[in-house]
Amino acid sequence: MKVLFLVVKVVLFLLALTFAVKNTDQVSVRYYLGLQWQAPLIFVILVVFSLGAVAGVFASLAHIVRLRRDLSRTQRELGDARKVVPSESAAAQAVSVSPAVASAVPPAAGAL
Repeated sequence: MKVLFLVVKVVLFLLALTFAVKNTDQVSVRYYLGLQWQAPLIFVILVVFSLGAVAGVFASLAHIVRLRRDLSRTQRELGDARKVVPSESAAAQAVSVSPAVASAVPPAAGAL
């Protein structure tokens, strides 16, 4: 499986590399007020892709922070609940009856 992922990564890298080599022409990006920026096409594509990725991270940042806050609150509540409820082994020890006492107790009516 690792070899398959390595092959896929190498193929994707080679596709990206050949795309970059084929798109080295100078392009002009025109702004308002007559401003202009000239750069290779692949560089412009890379900058726009990077800006989109950063915008996506910022857009999801509020959601991620809210989820982490909820997780922290839930973990704190779970810790508080574990302190209040005795552990299962402690409850089993408190309820368990010694064999000597169990043999001295008569069976319930109707029990076989």
